[in-house]
Amino acid sequence: MLECKAPLTDRPPQFYVGCLKEDIVVIAAASCHNLGILFFSRRAPSLKMMEESGIETTPPGTPPPSTLGTSIGIATPVATPVPPVLPNPVIQHGASTAGSSITFPEEPDDPRVHTPLNEGPTGGIWGFIKGVAGNPMVKSVLDKTKHSVESVITTLDPGMAPYIRSGGELDLIVTSNKEVKVAAVRDAFQEVFGMALVTGEDGQSNIAPQPVGYAAGLKGAQERIDGLRRSGVIHEKQPAVSVENFIAELLPDKWFDIGCVILDDPIHGIRLENFTQATPLPLEYVQQAQNLTPQDYNLRWSGLSVTVGEVLERSLPQVSRTDWHVAFTGMSRRQMIFSAAKALAGMYKQRLPPRIL
Repeated sequence: MLECKAPLTDRPPQFYVGCLKEDIVVIAAASCHNLGILFFSRRAPSLKMMEESGIETTPPGTPPPSTLGTSIGIATPVATPVPPVLPNPVIQHGASTAGSSITFPEEPDDPRVHTPLNEGPTGGIWGFIKGVAGNPMVKSVLDKTKHSVESVITTLDPGMAPYIRSGGELDLIVTSNKEVKVAAVRDAFQEVFGMALVTGEDGQSNIAPQPVGYAAGLKGAQERIDGLRRSGVIHEKQPAVSVENFIAELLPDKWFDIGCVILDDPIHGIRLENFTQATPLPLEYVQQAQNLTPQDYNLRWSGLSVTVGEVLERSLPQVSRTDWHVAFTGMSRRQMIFSAAKALAGMYKQRLPPRIL
């Protein structure tokens, strides 16, 4: 047994028993300013040995005050082992210690910063655009804004409309290079479809210059399409629109000028016909065109060799043969073709597969 070499004050010291491991016991005595080890053994001391050494075998009812700043604690029964000393939790953080009943839970990942493995970064301006592009409300606002901007541009400069609305899935050929026909068809289909590429190619009707009757007008329009396909100017599957004007006697001695507008789409098997409004013609001008056509004219079966427009231009100096309709009705030929072509475009849109729209 070891004696305490530390000087003790007059106050009786307090004795404490501590266990470092299962078979090592330390007995310590503490006074006001000193602490000394009185006993060190690998086995717990017997009660007799402790009494001979002057050590109390029962702890006092109330622990005496200590001036060390932190109380060493109440005496622990010798027979009760203390759990082994744990390693430093700072060094061994998160590691499992065999035989230890104390665990340090790991902090869960913050879900706010969790990024799935299958998703890439979506930050920046492109991520913002991608996020709002699929929003129906945002898309509606963008469409309305786009339409408003286009309306302002086309109002200030009407010539910009064909360039803004050209493109898309729809590609049409008009069987004429006359602007009165090409522009009317282009405006009609772009208004119905939003975007459409419409161009003109000069096609020949191979019938009389002035067709007479519905059959002749329909024949001339179809012949313009077939002629362009036979010559290889357009592909045999190319959708095309053709316009052919003719005159017809709808009532006795009452003649009218009518435009036949047809659409032929071999790819989707769509063929549509429509007609413009009828424009009244004075009988005298029709009779002049009939008199100027030879009796042996080889295309007499389909019409006349002189058009009504040519007769009107000769008779009325301020009237053009290409657009005499506005002088008689106040409505241009382009407007009439546009109305019929717009109705044709609406019927065509209803028959097309959804993927084309």
